[in-house]
Amino acid sequence: MKLFLILGAANAAVAVMLGAFGAHGLEGKLSERMLEVYKTGVQYHMYHAIGLLAVGLLTGKITGSGQLHWAGWLMFIGIILFSGSLYALSTTGISKLGIITPFGGVAFIAGWVLLIVAAAKGL
Repeated sequence: MKLFLILGAANAAVAVMLGAFGAHGLEGKLSERMLEVYKTGVQYHMYHAIGLLAVGLLTGKITGSGQLHWAGWLMFIGIILFSGSLYALSTTGISKLGIITPFGGVAFIAGWVLLIVAAAKGL
């Protein structure tokens, strides 16, 4: 599905931009701990952008797989919830935003599990 290739590539580009911003624009403005939180958001953002690319590439190989479709959406939702909450937490200092992060982590895990299921069934 072209959509997941586009989402993957766009999110990879955004992860690179946010990583560069963190390294050059936030250094000295955030505490060392909050900079590490921000970097974790960027790291997982990029991992799952690559996961979205994998879903997009596998879509042509695994037909009729609802699991693969949901794997892509869960990875995308995970990026928003996990990485997004870490970006917001680290730059605003609002600690209550950390309550959102585990939901993104669960979405990431569920996405990878569904990718495994889709691959096992369809390859």
